[in-house]
Amino acid sequence: MAVDAPAYPVSLLVRDQDCLVVGGGPVAVRKVGGLLECGARVTVIAPVVADAIRAWDQRSGPPGHLRVETRRYRSPEASHYQLVITATGVPEVDGAVSADARRAGVWVNSADDTANCTFILPAVDRRGPVTVAVSTGGTSPALAGWLRTTVAEAIDSGIGPQIAVLAELLDEARSRIRSSGRSTEAFDWTTLLDRQVLPLVRAGRIDDARTLLRTFSDS
Repeated sequence: MAVDAPAYPVSLLVRDQDCLVVGGGPVAVRKVGGLLECGARVTVIAPVVADAIRAWDQRSGPPGHLRVETRRYRSPEASHYQLVITATGVPEVDGAVSADARRAGVWVNSADDTANCTFILPAVDRRGPVTVAVSTGGTSPALAGWLRTTVAEAIDSGIGPQIAVLAELLDEARSRIRSSGRSTEAFDWTTLLDRQVLPLVRAGRIDDARTLLRTFSDS
């Protein structure tokens, strides 16, 4: 079901934060993998846990820290975490986890159940420091995934893996501006990117792009 108002998009910094995933099936695998990739400390609680999660528990997966507890969820333990995702597929269990989290003011996502969510997970594509995230407000995860892939393909055809290089160059320029006590919001980044920096990066002229941005940030 759709929410009554638009969702407010944010990127959460979950590195070293205690996060809970209730459930051990294919949906939980995707949620756990995403949290670990972002460096979270993840606890998985489920009577049965997929082999992929067990492999990560043996330190063979993405960064972050994982603890697996093979048992049923115990109310109200969701209240002890900074972020909660419940993906059991059992309405009674997912509802109880969501209720515990919401009572404690903990942000919670209940897979495929917008009514029991306080945040919605978008479809994501990552290219180094660049993240493309698409949400349909919970109305259609399939559409969000399709749009995510379409945008990612457009990036590949337009600049490809050099998008990460471009992001790093811009970060260097913004750091120079901030270190001089100025605001980065006062600069026309769009025109600079479209007309000067992007063509240089596409052509592989990274040093020229860096020099241009250095001159731009010092102006």
